[in-house]
Amino acid sequence: MEVLKNIKRPIIISGPCSAETEDQMMQTARDLKATGKINILRAGIWKPRTRPNSFEGVGEIGLEWLINAGIETGLPVITEVANAKHVDAALKAGFKMLWIGARTTVNPFAVQEIADALKGTGIEMLVKNPINPDLNLWIGGIERMKNAGLEEVHAIHRGFSSVKSKTYRNEPMWEIPLALKQEFPNINLICDPSHITGRRALLQSVSQKAMDLIYDGLMIESHIDPDNAWSDAKQQITPAVLNELLGNLILRTVNTDNLEVNQNLTELRNSIDGIDAELNELIAKRMAVATEIGNYKKEHNITILQPKRWEEIQKRQLKLGLEHGLSSKFIAKYLEAIHQESIRHQTAVMNK
Repeated sequence: MEVLKNIKRPIIISGPCSAETEDQMMQTARDLKATGKINILRAGIWKPRTRPNSFEGVGEIGLEWLINAGIETGLPVITEVANAKHVDAALKAGFKMLWIGARTTVNPFAVQEIADALKGTGIEMLVKNPINPDLNLWIGGIERMKNAGLEEVHAIHRGFSSVKSKTYRNEPMWEIPLALKQEFPNINLICDPSHITGRRALLQSVSQKAMDLIYDGLMIESHIDPDNAWSDAKQQITPAVLNELLGNLILRTVNTDNLEVNQNLTELRNSIDGIDAELNELIAKRMAVATEIGNYKKEHNITILQPKRWEEIQKRQLKLGLEHGLSSKFIAKYLEAIHQESIRHQTAVMNK
């Protein structure tokens, strides 16, 4: 079973957050098919909710609705499973593609249960990132599926829970899925802007960024009447709006045959390489000074960590960085990395 590999980029997976009624499922599927841009039809059948008494999906009856919608429109179908019982029901209904959600990926016991239930099925499996920003958990989920003999295992990036994020429902933390792609260069990486943004206004920008980062496709929730959806109403859009969003995407190429452009890029990249070399030298010099400070601290019984000094550095460098057009997020990460490396050097001195 190789559905994703046979689809030209970008792969577009769409459908309602939840299958609510047979009519809603079928009409959404028809409207999505009419756009001519949808490759795979999705819908949630079982919905893992944070709190009880929320709509938790229609259950097994919805599997038949989704299968029938797929048959009528000629679209492959996919749904989420969270345990072996779900797997058994989906297989009996005729599903050839499944995904596991973020709340499942975070639990290796649940992932292994699903993997064991899928042995010998040849199912095409997609693994969403775990709720928390743990790359190894995501890698582990994919590895468990592969170890179960599944050849077609791919990934969905839906963002990570963060109490600090004011913009997104789930912080994208783009560096994590890109690191996953380096670990598994042959998998398809699908972005889920619906769950990253949690609201319609940001779907276009996040979808575009995913395309610019060479993602293989998008999973976007679509509903015939999103304002009255039974779950996640704010992040769903109508098939017509989805059609407009996809039509506005700019699909850029990885390389160009334009000789002049390539020559200019080479010159600029050579400049970057030279600056990177200078940065490495400067950081090495900084660490040499940090080591000297470590020797002085050891000689005079002074602690490695100096909270007041560290606070002063952060404030000063943040101000300077912002003046040079750097983001506060980058400055914080850069300073933390420098600080940790300085501590490592001074700790080595103290432990001599």
